[in-house]
Amino acid sequence: MKVFLDDERPAPAGWHLVRWPDEAIALLQSGEVTHLSLDHDLGDDERGTGYDVVVWLEEAVALRGFKPPEVRVHSANSSARQRMEAGIRSIERFARDG
Repeated sequence: MKVFLDDERPAPAGWHLVRWPDEAIALLQSGEVTHLSLDHDLGDDERGTGYDVVVWLEEAVALRGFKPPEVRVHSANSSARQRMEAGIRSIERFARDG
């Protein structure tokens, strides 16, 4: 399953749209997500951002051996994008180095 987290953009063809981090995390926990594309700003920072998904995924990979999907960022927020991409590099290292 390909998951697209965004509050405004429509999902590309073949992708499953979710609006909130908890929805993306629930799908990740199913073990069926192969690709994940994240926006950062979702309209309600108290409910969460795309970075919250990166943090959850990083912890799951580092502490529980979770196998991560391919992750990319499509956020227009450049500083948040950099922080999220740094987290994704960390996820990839944990997954590679075990």
